[in-house]
Amino acid sequence: MALFLSTFTNKIDKKGRVSVPAPFRTALGEQIKDGIVVFASHQHPCLEGFDWAKMDEIGDRMDHYDLFSDEQDDLATTIFGQSVQLFLDGDGRACLPERLIKAASLEEQATFVGLGRKFQIWNPDLFEQRQARALGAVQDKKLTIPQNIRGAL
Repeated sequence: MALFLSTFTNKIDKKGRVSVPAPFRTALGEQIKDGIVVFASHQHPCLEGFDWAKMDEIGDRMDHYDLFSDEQDDLATTIFGQSVQLFLDGDGRACLPERLIKAASLEEQATFVGLGRKFQIWNPDLFEQRQARALGAVQDKKLTIPQNIRGAL
């Protein structure tokens, strides 16, 4: 499974194409042929992004809900119903659909933020605000990384 690290801001062209950061493409490894999967976040004004293997895992985790329950239906509609599989061209660019560009308030640039097993795509100005809030929350709550269930890091 890919591990997405760091933050990169890239230009969006008039056709909605944006270069997926080279380290993200490297992290995808062989999965790059499957592209990336993105959908509008239901928590923040950004896009959530995953590799195909992580989307498959999310599908497995959805099996814990009753198939026709309201919870399963709501989550599946929000995640799978809005997901778009984006393939990368020879230059490592993905073409963002207009509805996703609008959902994340993207304009001329997109900030890719590595969050470990997932990444997000933000309007650069909105991400700056998010980053400050996240840092404040970590400091206020004195958050630390929990130990691995198999032992310490």
